[in-house]
Amino acid sequence: MLLKTRGIAHHITEPIVARVTRDTVSNEPHQVLIVEDAFKSVTESAFKAILTTQDSTSYDDSIPHVHSVQTFDHLADGDIVCVNTDGIINTLFRVNSYQNFLLATERCNSNCLMCSQPPRDRDDIPHLFNIHKQLIPLIPKNCPELGITGGEPTLMGNLFFELLELIKAELPETEIHCLTNGRSFAWPNIARKLESMDYQRLMLGIPLYADYYQVHDYIVQAKDAFNQTVQGLYNLASFAQRIEIRVVLHKQSIPRLTRLAKFIYKNLPFVEHVAFMGLEYQGYTPHNIQKLWIDPVDYMDELGEATEYLSSRGMNVSIYNSQLCLMPKDLWKFNKKSISDWKNIFLDECSRCAMVQECGGLFASCAKMHSEHLRAFENA
Repeated sequence: MLLKTRGIAHHITEPIVARVTRDTVSNEPHQVLIVEDAFKSVTESAFKAILTTQDSTSYDDSIPHVHSVQTFDHLADGDIVCVNTDGIINTLFRVNSYQNFLLATERCNSNCLMCSQPPRDRDDIPHLFNIHKQLIPLIPKNCPELGITGGEPTLMGNLFFELLELIKAELPETEIHCLTNGRSFAWPNIARKLESMDYQRLMLGIPLYADYYQVHDYIVQAKDAFNQTVQGLYNLASFAQRIEIRVVLHKQSIPRLTRLAKFIYKNLPFVEHVAFMGLEYQGYTPHNIQKLWIDPVDYMDELGEATEYLSSRGMNVSIYNSQLCLMPKDLWKFNKKSISDWKNIFLDECSRCAMVQECGGLFASCAKMHSEHLRAFENA
């Protein structure tokens, strides 16, 4: 699924954040008009910009517009976009999706072997924060869930807390899931500042890849990351913050998976959820595939032991990004449809599977690299 398109921009001097509409007589504020057919007469002043697949001959150059746009097929009325000065139109929020997110920054203080979005060392925080300040008030108040991701969101510093305060004020009923490596919370004042917000709808998703510091630090490629993460988890728990532990499954994490499950139960019993997550063939993963790849069929014993260990002791545990045909049936109850709709696919083999409606499918990137054991169930 597309999340951006582009055309040729005219008279757009700064990013425009607005809802899209195809209604030429709409008078709602904060809208950009999509014109897909032959030129229609519109009151241009009613819109922040006009977006069209047509050429520019129908518009006065003084009117903010983007012409010769490749496609609008991925945009529904009410979606929120950012129209950039270079003609790129980024989709920021989709009204028909439950998997919307805010990209806080592409910077990160870890450099994980399997990072699906490798960090970039550039100062993008002020720009992205400015976009989010315009976006958040436009998001429908009945939005059920919103993600925050990166990079590492806490590298925003005080702007991280300003972002959370804005979301809390504008979207008080929305559940917020923030992906963070948790390392910043090793400093008690950072965890305490989060506690002072009293934000009960915020869940922090924090990765922990091993019970042994050298393994975790190697996977995230950052010295002392394990100690910082664990200390951060304890600080967050001391301030009653909601925490999820995330474990990506690959050749480096599988050997100690059961010991990690026992470590979590004994040392981190306060976490609300533990997610064991299949590998995404994206970002750094293709470059490190020899260090990471293990066919999911070959780690089901370890995954089953770790999952059952936690579940039998009353912990909430799930399996993400896996396919039912690769799992023993006694693990199906833990499997969740977890892959975001914009990067979720099913293979040709899946089209004739009796369990396709219950299965979560694959990452689009995994069309290039997936288990050799994928197969269709002929009977449910």
